[in-house]
Amino acid sequence: MEMLQSLLSISLGAILINNFIFSQFLGCCPFLGVSQKVDSAIGMGLAVTFVMGLASALSYVVNLVLIHFGLDQYLQTLAFILIIASLVQLVEMFLKKSIPSLYSALGIYLPLITTNCAVLGVVLLNVQNNHNFIQSVCYGITGGLGFMLAIVLFASVRERLQFAEYPKSFEGFPIALVSAGLLALAFMGFTGMKIW
Repeated sequence: MEMLQSLLSISLGAILINNFIFSQFLGCCPFLGVSQKVDSAIGMGLAVTFVMGLASALSYVVNLVLIHFGLDQYLQTLAFILIIASLVQLVEMFLKKSIPSLYSALGIYLPLITTNCAVLGVVLLNVQNNHNFIQSVCYGITGGLGFMLAIVLFASVRERLQFAEYPKSFEGFPIALVSAGLLALAFMGFTGMKIW
């Protein structure tokens, strides 16, 4: 029961309370770059969720090896970046072969998942919070789902904004930033929420 409560707390925290985009401001580059259409936002969200989940699992195992040899202080971040880069390459090859339309829609932002600080942040936070393997994978997957929720909500708002009337000076990127700020304010309503 205690493990279930822990996983529920981690999940709700990653998706709503400590959302990587709206609360921790990690991963803003793909958030702003790929959020013009809901379809590409869903694709990016799924790719980030996949990479975050697998990176959390693999990084946990690699970190155990590094700790065993006393190299965790020196090679931890480098090892995590290599794991993330490898996973992104796998996702990129899969999308290029299987879903070329999504591959072209994501464009330059797909390889940028490698440098997406939300992906690196989730594996570093797993180590910092002393999560076990199951908690690490749960945090990685639900962190990705929180990222996907944020980017899909933002993409749907941006699609609606194409038909809205607003001052000419807000056209383009400024109205996107105002919209992102308003969504972040809405997510602040979850701050302080307690599970048990």
